[in-house]
Amino acid sequence: MARTRSPPFWRVTPLGRTMPDPDQLEGLPRLVFDVVSALIKPLFAFNQHDSFLYWPFLAAALVLAMVVFLRNREDGATNFFGRYFSREIWGHVSAKADYKFYYINGVLFPAIFAPLILSGAWVGTLAESGLAALLGASSKQGTGTGTTLLYTVVFFLAYDFGRYMAHYVQHRFDVLWHFHKVHHSAEVLTPFTAYRVHPVDLILMSSFPAFATGLVNGAFNYWSGGAAGFYLFFGLHALIFIYNLIGNLRHSHVWLSFGPVLNQIFISPAQHQIHHSVEERHWGQNIGFGLAFWDRLFGTLYVPREHEHFAMGLGDGTEGLYHSVKGMYWQPFRDLFGQSGDVGKDSHGL
Repeated sequence: MARTRSPPFWRVTPLGRTMPDPDQLEGLPRLVFDVVSALIKPLFAFNQHDSFLYWPFLAAALVLAMVVFLRNREDGATNFFGRYFSREIWGHVSAKADYKFYYINGVLFPAIFAPLILSGAWVGTLAESGLAALLGASSKQGTGTGTTLLYTVVFFLAYDFGRYMAHYVQHRFDVLWHFHKVHHSAEVLTPFTAYRVHPVDLILMSSFPAFATGLVNGAFNYWSGGAAGFYLFFGLHALIFIYNLIGNLRHSHVWLSFGPVLNQIFISPAQHQIHHSVEERHWGQNIGFGLAFWDRLFGTLYVPREHEHFAMGLGDGTEGLYHSVKGMYWQPFRDLFGQSGDVGKDSHGL
């Protein structure tokens, strides 16, 4: 008698991502499925469009790094992988801590801390209701290509401003700087360093843009009667997607500057690397995410004239306190309540 083969517990997507298939889990408690999904999701960020590790962003970063390498070969570096993928960077104790924290916080944050993030949808609904109460029912005139373009641009401006303001207060106020030091304690930069962010820091970083974009969503929903939308690439806001394609080298040792003119308009990867410098003249500079306008407006813009060389970290010798998962979670509280002695200069320059 032939044996029938049971359906597989796992499914493989076209790009090779292996995930549990809920359709095949009839006898498995939903809680177990949720736990399994949470445990494996960080491992497949390369196929998630809302991740900096999404494969198109990593591929673009690799291509741009090669362009930079070929353009600057006169500096004596002859081995591309030896320069940008060296053990001194990727095997550094700081980088190893990044890998561990990326996974552990990637599992814990969605389950424990994400509900504390301000809901952009709630802000949008409140804004739309407020406009309706103030101005009356929507005329539903805001549709068409022009509205879509405007919505796309205004949403990005709001998002970028929200990111700037969140980052600004993280440097400006001591109580928030203690948590932001987790990110700045990195002594080497890799794409995983983008996830070296304390949960308190991440809640703040997510809530400010959620508030700003929620207001924009509410206004455009009111104007169009809910018919307006912005342009998307691969399921992500088009301008954010484009910026991630060209700006994902922010957390790397690839010096990619946009030049003296464009660096006045956009924050280049080189400018963000300066933001991580231990040198006091760089502290609190280049706060912005995508646009340099906010840095210029608030006096925090630093435009390099040439390739600068500097170490990265806090600059006070305390980086090692944060090179473990435990340290990243608990050291900010020790600093906040004065239990770790000399914790260096607060607010990092603001």
